[in-house]
Amino acid sequence: MAVSADPVGAGFVASLARPGANITGLSNIGVDVSSKYIEFLRIAVPTLSRVAVLVNPSHPNHAGFLKTIQDAARTTGVVASSVRVSSAGEIESAFDAMRRERAEALSVLPDSLFILQGGRIAQLAATNRLPTMFWSRELADAGGLMSYGQDLVEQYRRAATYVDKILKGANPADLPVEQATKFELVINRKTAKAIGLSIPQELVFRADKVIE
Repeated sequence: MAVSADPVGAGFVASLARPGANITGLSNIGVDVSSKYIEFLRIAVPTLSRVAVLVNPSHPNHAGFLKTIQDAARTTGVVASSVRVSSAGEIESAFDAMRRERAEALSVLPDSLFILQGGRIAQLAATNRLPTMFWSRELADAGGLMSYGQDLVEQYRRAATYVDKILKGANPADLPVEQATKFELVINRKTAKAIGLSIPQELVFRADKVIE
């Protein structure tokens, strides 16, 4: 594995310390980290009261992500509502649903479909003047307002060390799954300007990268 949000929950490994079968590697964004999405969106939009959460109903971890986000939102008086998208053809109608729900921001959960459609999602969000939170800096580069997560390029590099060990005879069952320990906040100021949002300096100071 180069990326897996919850390898235990998905049934890939018995435990992070001892995978126990023929799969090991790296886990990426943990469900608990998703509470930060709400924290950063609330700083960016102090009056925030409604957040749409883009979920793929077929993703095994999205129910956990959504619960964590909704719990975090509830403690701050924000309503977080899920908007389901299981194919590229449903993205336009998802934004129609967000308008009906009067969403004031959008949080996009980690998913391969949303990676492939990330530029389109970011563009539609900008058209609807919705501040967005993604999990990958590549999607902030593609036009999302913010992202919070680990460096995926470094993640893939580290995955190669597992390949090296296994090719040299190591048993995957005995190689602990490595968890991400460093996360980065990326802010796209060009997108903020396009949607008429002024990013508070408090958030800019916390950012690891600011796209001007």
